[in-house]
Parts: sequence; structure tokens; C-alpha cells
Amino acid sequence: MAVWALANTFLVGWDRYPFILLNLFLSMLAGLQGAILLIAAKRQDGIAAALAQNDFDTNVAARSDNETLLDLHRQQLELLQDLRSMLASPQH
Repeated sequence: MAVWALANTFLVGWDRYPFILLNLFLSMLAGLQGAILLIAAKRQDGIAAALAQNDFDTNVAARSDNETLLDLHRQQLELLQDLRSMLASPQH
């Protein structure tokens, strides 16, 4: 932009100050960049949503596994308590 301004101010002068043509080019560039950034952000949101769903599914499966293990643990504790009570009771 500095070269554009210097060339148009001191040398050729096809786009005199306030550099309307340069502003037009920069506005078009900003419009294109904005569209590309929005597309990239939308794609990133889709990826983030897929990762969040995967995390949720993993957590649901882990919770189910944990509940199964806790049930087994409770059953083992009950069996151990029954065995202790059988050992503690007087033999007939």
C-alpha cells in the first residue's frame, strides 16, 4: 500500500489521493476474506460438534460400564458379608 501511495503521489498518478481505486481493491479483498473466514468458522463448528458428540457417547458408555462394575462390587460385598456371618456363627 505504501508503494501504491508513493507511486501515485510522486510518479505516475493514475489513482490520485484519496486513492479510490486502492480502497476499492481493499474492500473487495476484505469481502472475500470475510466469506472465507465464515466458511472456515462454520466448518470448525461442525468439527467441534462432532467431537462433542463423540465425547458424550464415550461418557455414556463409560457411565454404563461403571454402573455395571459397581453392581458387581456390591454383589461381591454382599457375598463376603454372608461368608463372614457364616464363619462367625457358631457351628452346629
